[in-house]
Amino acid sequence: MQATRRAWGVLALGLASVVAALVTGRDLYYHLIYLLTAVLLSSGLWAWAATHGLHLSRYTRSTRAQVGHPLMERFSLRNSTWLPKLWVAIYDDSDVPGHRTSRVIYKLGPHQERVWTVRTLCERRGRFRLGPVSVSGGDPLGLFEFRREFPQTSSIVVYPATVPIRDFPQRMGYLPGGDALRRRTYHVTTNAAGVREYVPGDSFNRIHWPSTARKNRLIVKEFELDPLADVWILLDMAESVHFREPVDEVDLAIREQEPWQIRARRLQLEPSTEEYAVTAAASVAEFFIRRGRAVGLIAYGQRREVIQADRDERQLGKILDAMAVLRAAGDMPFSQVLSAECGRLTRGTIVIAISPSVHEEWARTTLSIDRAGLRMVAILVDAAGFGGPEGASLLKEQLLSTGTPAILLRQGDSIRDVLSSVPRPRNAPVLPAVYTTPDA
Repeated sequence: MQATRRAWGVLALGLASVVAALVTGRDLYYHLIYLLTAVLLSSGLWAWAATHGLHLSRYTRSTRAQVGHPLMERFSLRNSTWLPKLWVAIYDDSDVPGHRTSRVIYKLGPHQERVWTVRTLCERRGRFRLGPVSVSGGDPLGLFEFRREFPQTSSIVVYPATVPIRDFPQRMGYLPGGDALRRRTYHVTTNAAGVREYVPGDSFNRIHWPSTARKNRLIVKEFELDPLADVWILLDMAESVHFREPVDEVDLAIREQEPWQIRARRLQLEPSTEEYAVTAAASVAEFFIRRGRAVGLIAYGQRREVIQADRDERQLGKILDAMAVLRAAGDMPFSQVLSAECGRLTRGTIVIAISPSVHEEWARTTLSIDRAGLRMVAILVDAAGFGGPEGASLLKEQLLSTGTPAILLRQGDSIRDVLSSVPRPRNAPVLPAVYTTPDA
């Protein structure tokens, strides 16, 4: 219970009436004492009843959201008593940016339920807390306020934004995915190489039934490794090379007053090299996984983050989940990251290096990596537009001179258009886009 200034004023008036009654003995002061005592007791009981019998529940449609998409929550407040609630204030202590669920509900009748939905446009990736929630109520005179806590909390992960890339061309000299690997495998792939006799331990899904029926004995299929080369995304998360432009608080406040539908149609990333790099990495990962490619991720942020190359939607979820909490907190130069990690990759692997660094060391490292049989593609985030040093354009020209495709991403650019406009080598395949999402 919290007493307001009015309650302390009424109490002070009552004490003064007690002193006056004892000094003068007049009935007026005794009547005033009785009245003020009744007011304090009735107001306290009313304030207590204002939060008694309330049941609050919240339902989140999914524990995963994405930048550029709405987070939807459904709230329900039920009064299980026969006393009406004149007003109830709800305070939500969630730390999701821009998620405003606190409100005041008026005239909640006996055994009545109030349901409402909150939609918030997610504009920042990360792991956030939903709750706890507190409910407060008071008396009509505003003398007391009771607060009731609902300590239950949950978490939600906001993935980075992804944009639809129309095509991302491959390097010349290899098949659409890389070299064909003519090796037998025990895994079932799309590349059947022949048949053989059944041996104990072979799974039934490998049985070739036409051959089995023709030869009257069990015949199983043999498979080769998938000829598509893996795609590895190496993301530079060294703290020293990332920059952020100061945000105008006035413009931000005006933008937050707009309906979330309008803000979603013109989604703007945070003005930082970190967000542009992460969004580009997430978009490229989604592009290749949607087309059945095996994609892996390596980043040195708060720690060494490695997600082994795999395919399907579950792999995309793993990559986005890691990128949601990835921060530019590393201390290893990108050239050392490339040297250490690319030495473990097999020949023919496609390496997509994403960095805002303008140091020439990592550009020279890409040349030695390319000579080792790996196929490099560089995505440069121009740090100059975020308050960082110049030199991204010169570094791009140096990479192009070595035969490494390089993309320059500047602040305000459409990531979809920039990543889809890489100069395509002659006879290189083009993978068409197959889905649409909000652009950034």
